[in-house]
This record gives sequence, C-alpha cells and structure tokens, in this order.
Amino acid sequence: MEELASVSTTVSELRFALDTFYFLISGALVMWMAAGFAMLEAGLVRSKNTTEILTKNICLYSIACVMFLLIGYNIMYVDNVEGGILPSFGSLIGTQAGDADHSLESDFFFQVVFVATAMSIVSGAVAERMKLWSFLIFTVVLTGVIYPVEGYWTWGGGFLSEAGFSDFAGSGIVHMAGAAAALAGVLLLGARKGKYGENGEIFPIPGSNMPLATLGTFILWMGWFGFNGGSQLMVSDAENATAVGQIFLNTNAAAAAGAVAALLLNKAIWGKADLTMVLNGALAGLVAITADPLSPSPLFASLVGALGGILVVFSIVTFDKLKIDDPVGAISVHGVVGLFGLMAVPFSNGDATFGAQLYGAAVIFAWVFAASFAIWLLLKKTVGIRVSDEEEYNGVDKSDCGVEAYPEFVSLKN
Repeated sequence: MEELASVSTTVSELRFALDTFYFLISGALVMWMAAGFAMLEAGLVRSKNTTEILTKNICLYSIACVMFLLIGYNIMYVDNVEGGILPSFGSLIGTQAGDADHSLESDFFFQVVFVATAMSIVSGAVAERMKLWSFLIFTVVLTGVIYPVEGYWTWGGGFLSEAGFSDFAGSGIVHMAGAAAALAGVLLLGARKGKYGENGEIFPIPGSNMPLATLGTFILWMGWFGFNGGSQLMVSDAENATAVGQIFLNTNAAAAAGAVAALLLNKAIWGKADLTMVLNGALAGLVAITADPLSPSPLFASLVGALGGILVVFSIVTFDKLKIDDPVGAISVHGVVGLFGLMAVPFSNGDATFGAQLYGAAVIFAWVFAASFAIWLLLKKTVGIRVSDEEEYNGVDKSDCGVEAYPEFVSLKN
C-alpha cells in the first residue's frame, strides 16, 4: 500500500510539474506576441514615428507586468466572491491551493501577458499623434484596474461567468476590451493630419516597412498557439493533450482561412493583393477563433476564420468612411471581429447561448469603453493627449524620444 501511495504521489507531482511547465511555455509564447505587436505597428506607421511606437510597446509591457503584480491579479482572482460584481482585496497574488494542477506563480505569469496583449491593441490605434506620457499614464489605469475588473466578472468567477458567458481564451475579455479602450481614445484624439479631406476624401497613409509588419504578423500567429493552447490549462493527461492538439489545429486553420479570405476579397473588389489587408485577415481569423478554439471542427474553425477575414476588410473600410482613423486596423481586427467571435461560439458549443454571449459582450464593451473614455477625457483636459501640429509633422520620434529609427534615411530625405 505504501508503494502504491508513493507511486500515486510521484505521478501527481509529475503531472503538476508538466502542467506548470506547459503554462510557463505558453506564457512565454504569449509574451513573444509583444514583439509581434511591436514589429507590426512599427511596419504600419511612418518612419518618423517608429522609435516612439517601439518605445510604447516595451514600456506598456513593462508597466502591465508591474501593475498586474501590484493590484491587477489581486482584483481579478484573489479571494473574490463567485457571481459577484465588486472584487475583494487579499494578499498580492494569493496562496497556492492544495489541490492545484499547476503552480500559482505560473498562473500569474500566464495571466499577466494577456493584460499586456490587451494594452498593445490600444497602442496601434492611437499611433502617430498621441503624447507618449499620456499613453503610459492610461496604461497604468487599464492594466491595473479596468482590465482586471472585467476579468474578474468573467474568468475570475464573477457575475458574467455565472450568467453563462463563454470566452475560452479572450475574443471579448482581451481583444474586444482592448479595442473598446482604443476606440474611446481615438474618438477623443481625432484623426492624423492629412488623413481625411474636407469633402469626405480618404487619403491613404502607407506604412514604412512591410517586411516588419509581415514579420510581426508571423510572430503573433506563432504566439497565438500559446494564447489559445495555454488556455486549456492542462496537458498532462490524454483528454487534455488531445484538446490542446485540437486547439492548435483550429487556431492555425482559422488564421490561414482568414488570410486567404481577405486576399480573395481584395482581389475581387479592388483587383489587388493588398498585403496589409491579408495580414489583418490572418489576425482577424485568430481573434475570431479565440472565443472557442476547442469545440469547432477544423472545417468550421476555417469558416469562422474566413468570415473574420472578410469582416475585417469591410470594417476597416467602414471606419475610414466614418473618419475614425486607426493606422493599423486594430479596432476592426480586435473589436469588430472579437464581437463576431463571441457570437459564433453557440454554433459549435452547445453550452453557450446567444443571449449570454450578447449580454457579456455588451457589459465588457460598456465598462471598458466608459471607463477608458473617462480616463482619456481627464488626461485630455489636464496634460493633453495629442501632440502639437509641428510635432506631428516632424514625427514624434524627435519630440518624444530624441532618437530616430532611420536617421540616415531621414537626413537624406530632408
């Protein structure tokens, strides 16, 4: 009996170690998405704003890690009441549960990189005309309070979770939330100079580096396997290992279908293979399947991704017609398609309902948008959120960072 007990303990410890390791590797993949966002955004902004957008990305990741450690994780998970609205405040990241499948520290690491992802979405949408320090102040609030509160309502066991809202890896909780914060900022910030004409004209402002944007998309695509796959939380038995394999397959299928659908749609409408739209099509496919990458068949996952790739093209065009300037298409990719992903869940997951999905999406969007709008407005009335016309014309690399990304090119151009 003692030998059997010893073997059982050894097996439990091995499973604990394996699941902890899987959590950490998945978190590292999601952390690598920070590089993907940085490269994507650096490629889609003009060369005179490249250093500043890179500065935003490394600083927002660092601030997110600090704020989530200090208060964010506590708000989202520690000692909260199931089905509640207001979070409680316990110890920093809580204490290890006796029956836990993985270490508490690995859980924190996996969750903190999700917070940074949500904030990265905001960075691209407000690029090229927002003050760096206003953006960083907002980062403190979103990563420390706004995101953790809606995270508690859902993944933390709050009232949305009790209402039956289902969001496996964060189409709404992460992606739509980031887009809601971005939309609030963009509405108060206004469009870049020269983007729209007085008579409704739309003037494209091309990005400076398509190789970087493409690299960034591939990095995000790779990181998404940790984003969705890690959300299964376990891999140490046959059932969970099979589920992880299904998640990887569906995630990849949706991304590929989204890219192909966007490519074909662009060819059909404009006769061109617009690389930026293809990149956003792949990302849209990823966002769409994130709400439930486990339940669908590979073919249905491909359909969800393809519809996301089509939707994002029309969404980007529509936002431009509404004169809502989003340099990288983040609001369309993560917001519009994030909502679509949530509403697609009941088609493959019998436990989800359209009512609960719509309710959860409405609550998340309303909270994040309203709270973000209030913070952006406060910043606008106090320290300001937009750079001067001269700074925008010369590029925020000079005014905010004092370092140019392409100094030789700029010198020759001038």
